[in-house]
Amino acid sequence: MPSRPLFASLFYEASLDDPAFLAELEQSCRTLAEDDGAGRRWSREHHYRGYTSYASLDDLPTRDPRFAELVRRLNRHVAAFAQECAFDLGGRRLRLDSLWVNVLKPGGVHSAHIHPHSIVSGTFYVMVPAGAGVLKLEDPRLPMMMAAPTRRADAPESLRTFVTAEPRPGTLYLWESWLRHEVVPGKGKTDRISISFNYR
Repeated sequence: MPSRPLFASLFYEASLDDPAFLAELEQSCRTLAEDDGAGRRWSREHHYRGYTSYASLDDLPTRDPRFAELVRRLNRHVAAFAQECAFDLGGRRLRLDSLWVNVLKPGGVHSAHIHPHSIVSGTFYVMVPAGAGVLKLEDPRLPMMMAAPTRRADAPESLRTFVTAEPRPGTLYLWESWLRHEVVPGKGKTDRISISFNYR
């Protein structure tokens, strides 16, 4: 074999397709958006189109049993992903560090970023309207590519500079926290509700 892949970036996708649980989480997220004045203020001051609890609440799993149940379900998937990544955790498990709600209004975006001080990050999608903005992932080698030509349109996913992932309600995505990602503008007509999180 003349060539072989090196330095893989793994991206995990699963479905937690449980309509009753999704409906309960949607209600919890919308209630937070109504009741969390500090979160609404932070969202307004930082031009977040909608609501996020990112900077206002750090106790969602103890505040609402539905978030605690979500964490219980996430733990299994994060452990499986850590195994796939061949992390040497010295017999320990990754633990939830932070979890926050995002209620993104139509036309809202989230610019490219990473999640410092974490190992695994991810998002669970509660409501995804038709045409909502997708998750866009960036090849971490991009700043070093210098004079590299663009890739052909038929390049395999593993060789593309950017890869998009289109979630549905119940979709769970996990990635290593250093992987740069963003939410691109969409054409959805209603709120896009997701729950993002970090594990250490």
